[in-house]
Amino acid sequence: MQYEIKEDKHFQFIEEGNGEPLILLHGLFGALSNFADLLEHFKKTHKVIIPLLPLFDLSGGHVALVYALEHQDQIASLILTGSSGLFENGMGESYPKRGDYEYIKNKTQLTFYDPAVATKELVDEVFAITNNRMKVLKILSLAKSAIRHNLEHDLHKITLPTCLIWGKNDIITPPPVAEEFHRLLPNSQLFWIDKCGHAPMMEVPAEFNTHLDSFLANLKK
Repeated sequence: MQYEIKEDKHFQFIEEGNGEPLILLHGLFGALSNFADLLEHFKKTHKVIIPLLPLFDLSGGHVALVYALEHQDQIASLILTGSSGLFENGMGESYPKRGDYEYIKNKTQLTFYDPAVATKELVDEVFAITNNRMKVLKILSLAKSAIRHNLEHDLHKITLPTCLIWGKNDIITPPPVAEEFHRLLPNSQLFWIDKCGHAPMMEVPAEFNTHLDSFLANLKK
């Protein structure tokens, strides 16, 4: 997607639409393209903001949870999908191999229930990230940080309305992770999407948007 990248004091972000702010934070190997359908849909009703996270590929869900623990008064609600914070399979038993395109292709395909969603353009995007030495070092550091900073004993403190949208076929943060988030977050709703992997906003954007629309509408009642 092609949108104007704005800058404020060296902080870069995309901002589209008007209304209540909806901030989208991507995951470890995420990119702006992950949110194409989400942005197009919600910019009609919200001011959609996508920060270009300074650490390139920081896990957005983990950032949101940590921020919520400290600043609940600044947030109306949380939306999590395939978030780290409890458990994340990530790259499995191995880390990204620089220069191995087939390895990256296979790992990218495992993100989805339907491997065809992992188009050549998407694989190329992930390959470029994993082939950048500085980005790989940051990814490894952040992945290890997520493991060290397990939030199991803190999540009960987050009383914000929380929307959990999860693919039933997610093998990176499997269904039991969603169920545990739902159990530990006292004001959460869990929406399942069948035949869907780790990135429902990419794999089944219409269904993802429907669940999120419903959640946001109920907040206004």
